[in-house]
Amino acid sequence: MGVSPCGASLPDFPGVQLASLWPAQRSPQGHWVSEKFDGVRAVWDGQHLRFRSGRPIAAPTSFMQALPTHPLDGELWLGHGQFDRLSGVVRQHRPEQQAWREVRYWVFDAPGMPGSFQTRHQNLAAVIEAANRPWLSLVEQRQIDDAAHLKQQLAAVVRAGGEGLMLHRADAPWRSGRTDALFKFKPDLDDEAQVVGHLPGQGRFAGMTGALQVRTPEGQLFALGSGLSDAHRRNPPKVGSWVTYRYSDRTPSGLPRFATFVRARPPE
Repeated sequence: MGVSPCGASLPDFPGVQLASLWPAQRSPQGHWVSEKFDGVRAVWDGQHLRFRSGRPIAAPTSFMQALPTHPLDGELWLGHGQFDRLSGVVRQHRPEQQAWREVRYWVFDAPGMPGSFQTRHQNLAAVIEAANRPWLSLVEQRQIDDAAHLKQQLAAVVRAGGEGLMLHRADAPWRSGRTDALFKFKPDLDDEAQVVGHLPGQGRFAGMTGALQVRTPEGQLFALGSGLSDAHRRNPPKVGSWVTYRYSDRTPSGLPRFATFVRARPPE
């Protein structure tokens, strides 16, 4: 059982599905394709709204009371390019009512529910329609025939300010953790790693952090220095925290090439 901000016990958290990287030349047949929203992952279990870690989100009571009892998985979102502002809104211990009025909840799945993704999506359409809230929406899914059209769709989403695409295997049951049923497809590859140390800087960066020593979820270590601002070098992300980085591709051993720091992931 988890614990809510007010100390009440929470039911066990089912976890979330984690996306793998989409191979660019692979045919998307058999998958549903949608925009990837650069928001904050939020899971609704029918009573509590939580981050992907399982920690409760302190959303306004009015926001949560308007949600259906059906489980939901999606992204809290303010708009393209608004991640930092959104993060400041949804991570407050006491929700700011006025700021939350701008937040949308884009739903794309139903955690723990039986049936294929296609069946879950059809059920969600009825649930979202019945809830009848302007800020609660079902993510549009579409079928795309081949890899060339998929790349065209990716380019169109990026031109409009989007981050990329998500692909759900239509026949896949819901399963928590990293899965071959959910993929992300972006022009810039990115991933997350955990900070395990701070490497000292030299020259202009003497007395500051020269690079973060980070570990991938697979256990590989590498130094991440490119992209760190002077502010990050003076006050680097803490050991144990997680950071997002971009990279061009991976070496045969699996390490990222030309990795660049993007942001520290706020604690959840």
